[in-house]
Amino acid sequence: MDQGAEPSWLAARQNAGGGADKDAGQELLKLLKNPFANQLQGASIYSAFAISLGFTAASTIFFSLLRPYHQALYAPKLKHADDKHAPPPLGKSPWAWFTPLWKTSEQNLVTLIGMDATVFLRFVRMCRNMFLTLALVAICILVPVNMTHYEESITTPDTQWFSKITPEYVWGDANWAQVIVAYLFNIIIAVYLWWNYRKITQLRRTYFESEEYQSSLHARTLMLFDIPKQGRSDEGIARMIDEIVPNSSFARTAVARNVKYLPDLINQHDNAVRKLEKILAKYLKDPNQLPPGRPTCRPSKKDRSYGSYPPKQRIDAIEYYTQRIRALEVEIKEVRASVDKRGSIAYGFASYTDIVEAHNIAYACRKKKPHGATVRLAPRPNDIIWANMPLTKAARSRKSWINALWVTLLTFFWIAPNAMIAIFLVNLGNLGNFWDDFQRSLESNTAVWGIVQGIASPAIMSLVYLVLPMIFRKLAIKAGDKTKTGRERHVLAKLFSFFVFNNLIVFTLFSVIWTFVAGVVDSTTKSKTDAWEAIKKQNIMDGIFLSLCNNSPFWVTYLLQRQLGAAVDLAQLWPLIYAFFQRKFSNPTPRELIEWTAPPPFEYASYYNYFLFYATVTLCYAGIQPLVLPATALYFAIDYYLKKYLILYRFVTKTESGGVFWRVLFNRFIFAVMLSNLVVLLILWNRGDGQMYQFYSVCPLPILMFGFKFYCKNVFDARMHYYSTRNVAKNPEAGLQKEDRQRSERLASRFGHPALYKKLITPMVHQKAQNLLPSVYSGRLTDGREGGADDLASVSGYSDMYALNKMQGGKPGKSAGMAGFEFVSENQMDFEYYKNRAEFAEDHGGGEMYGRPTTPGSESGRSSPFGPSRTNTGFSDTAYQSYRPGANGRGFTPPPTLPETSVMGAQNTMYSQDNGSSSGLVYNAQAPPMAPAHRRDESLDRSGLVTPASRSHSPGPSMGALGGGPHGYSNLAQTEYPEASPANEDPAAYDYFRAGRRTSRLRPGQGW
Repeated sequence: MDQGAEPSWLAARQNAGGGADKDAGQELLKLLKNPFANQLQGASIYSAFAISLGFTAASTIFFSLLRPYHQALYAPKLKHADDKHAPPPLGKSPWAWFTPLWKTSEQNLVTLIGMDATVFLRFVRMCRNMFLTLALVAICILVPVNMTHYEESITTPDTQWFSKITPEYVWGDANWAQVIVAYLFNIIIAVYLWWNYRKITQLRRTYFESEEYQSSLHARTLMLFDIPKQGRSDEGIARMIDEIVPNSSFARTAVARNVKYLPDLINQHDNAVRKLEKILAKYLKDPNQLPPGRPTCRPSKKDRSYGSYPPKQRIDAIEYYTQRIRALEVEIKEVRASVDKRGSIAYGFASYTDIVEAHNIAYACRKKKPHGATVRLAPRPNDIIWANMPLTKAARSRKSWINALWVTLLTFFWIAPNAMIAIFLVNLGNLGNFWDDFQRSLESNTAVWGIVQGIASPAIMSLVYLVLPMIFRKLAIKAGDKTKTGRERHVLAKLFSFFVFNNLIVFTLFSVIWTFVAGVVDSTTKSKTDAWEAIKKQNIMDGIFLSLCNNSPFWVTYLLQRQLGAAVDLAQLWPLIYAFFQRKFSNPTPRELIEWTAPPPFEYASYYNYFLFYATVTLCYAGIQPLVLPATALYFAIDYYLKKYLILYRFVTKTESGGVFWRVLFNRFIFAVMLSNLVVLLILWNRGDGQMYQFYSVCPLPILMFGFKFYCKNVFDARMHYYSTRNVAKNPEAGLQKEDRQRSERLASRFGHPALYKKLITPMVHQKAQNLLPSVYSGRLTDGREGGADDLASVSGYSDMYALNKMQGGKPGKSAGMAGFEFVSENQMDFEYYKNRAEFAEDHGGGEMYGRPTTPGSESGRSSPFGPSRTNTGFSDTAYQSYRPGANGRGFTPPPTLPETSVMGAQNTMYSQDNGSSSGLVYNAQAPPMAPAHRRDESLDRSGLVTPASRSHSPGPSMGALGGGPHGYSNLAQTEYPEASPANEDPAAYDYFRAGRRTSRLRPGQGW
């Protein structure tokens, strides 16, 4: 066509005069019937392949050059992980990161990154090897057969070779190749799945035997929920278990208590602290030049005193959040003190000393519900969604239905945008039909727009779906799941269903369904044909087959474009850009700066969903367009090593499930194979021999795959999920040891509700604002009360302002710190100093990943050169590692609990409630197993006494009155530490001369 000539459709529309709108509507109807016609196939596939590999290579080089100088971004686990979990060291050369990826074996990966991450890498490796094998089979069989047996009478000189290797132009006996390849595909996939099921089961058995699992509490604890009212007591739980397993040994049981609105109060407190930090960070950004006006805000509607404020009037934000935090801390203290007076609720725990017995009981109860209660192995305490635990079975069912309804509505309403993507993004020529200038450019620059279509279309489609995991996760939170890992598995299942339905089925079949409906309507209205007769005239099966053939080039380009996402992941471009703009153009708080330096959690649900979706698309199109197989194999081959590096050195598992994602992956893979078998049946229905022998020969394949699923379930699942499934007779000699260990256990902080013991966070302020902060509260020294220092320690021990330059009575020359704040210096805004605080570590693989606290600034998170490593004071699921002589030298005894003298003189234990005595939650749980001798030596000296290092608390960077965080915003004690004694401490230790050590020696009323 001449460049100056007008398109025929435009000329027709101009000749029609006022019928332009009608013509545009007719064009849209035509596009809805066939959105994939006249695609720029050749340029799209070539450009997608070249640019994806080129961009991946460029990003890898960029990462290799930048990595040695930005270890905090590209290898934070080298700095923060302990010796056991630290990845292999990296050299400074640009390509030094290649060697650890080749040499690190799977057995080492289990220790370094955990079971979940190891299973993830094994799944990616399985996909790589599987699709390489399938690609070899398809290219050696399908491509030659289709290229040599296509009907030349149907093709035209313009028919490209991409179409000739599809079965679109192949009829008759040549399609026996499809039958042979279908059986080979099913056999190959089944072998890979069986082999990896077997290997993951072996990994699980090794995981059960690991020291970490054997010493953990959750491994020998059962969780019961839906407990009837008559059984909601410690004795009731034991009786329900005895009904199923009457020969079980004595178990320590505990029913949960109702904490009511305490978690909501703590959430409000955390939000208020973060808001105050944000306000102060912005207001005190430049201490030398404060803004002319103080910040203002509107009162929170959750504030009980909301009605006392003027309506629709803004108030002083600093003063409001100061009072808000103080009131919440007082209320939290009162509610925690009254928890024992509240009733029990419908869940509880039963703890055993023997892991084998606990698993045997769980296996025996897996299909039984004593009095309607459900008995399961307890998850890790940090895995439990405590807000959903009290829900009844009816409430969970109702929430699940509501969640399913929202997912269905979202899926349904996405059909229309998805159709527009299928029409205009997949084929830019369709856009030219409505935009004459673009049509001219498209015709004159076909190669350029072919490249754009090969890159932009899949990229925009990918960007659209980035937000979907967040939406589904929000929905799943309200669905009643009891564990975070269970919620992630449900998010994965729903994401996969959404992607397969909308991105594959609707995306592929929309035009076919539209054509079918339009044809039926046209026949019934114009020809007055009976509806059933009109339906029979429409060859919908042939339409579906042709639709698959027509849009197969898009999926080849789409799968080739996946390299771009992998490369961007490796280079961490988004975190780089985000951190730059946040630091440059916003006012980040010290807490945010610390969190940015922490290893980020890995989003298993999102990555698994993408991989499963790519695999499903590839298997469905393997018989249609064999090129999808090498494209997908190339993606997994590259991404395996890129993801291995990121998981080894950057990402952490937020909540470890022990590798239980595998069953979800296996079931979705079986579904993908069965769906691909249906596509083969469709090919043979339309292009097979006339006797349908080919079609019937493939029919058994979906049934065989379904049977293979149940075979694997029966063979592997029990061994994968239970350490033991046999009934073991009770050992009378072990009973004495159990009783001795039961008396020494105190595990309220393990399976008790976190709201009972969770530390309240303290506002963090940059140290450069320390001298300026008192002036922010000028005129409110005693909060309107008389009496000075004694009044400052009233109720919560908080004062709005504690004058920095005010001399303490009898202590001339000592200036007071700012009570209620934690000052952080510039060089201490790093996760290294806070990795053992629960408020920072719980979202970044805390507890097990970082081991015991180490001296801040020690290299790579190793032990301090000044003395032994300190014991972790945060709560973790592994056994305590500090021991002191107990009954007969055998029992476990927690460290001594002595009252701590606060800075302001108030002795309070609000942040460290004695849950063992006050709440009674899991107070009677079984004792953890004793640590091996080589681990006990780390916290015992030769005389058997606790070393000072094991008794000292986790270091904190604050140099202010709070000494690194053992006090709350209201100056209340958050945890209890033994009195420091110069006789017991090593003068060479790092903490010997720190302010945190001196804090415990302050007399009442004395400050800094």
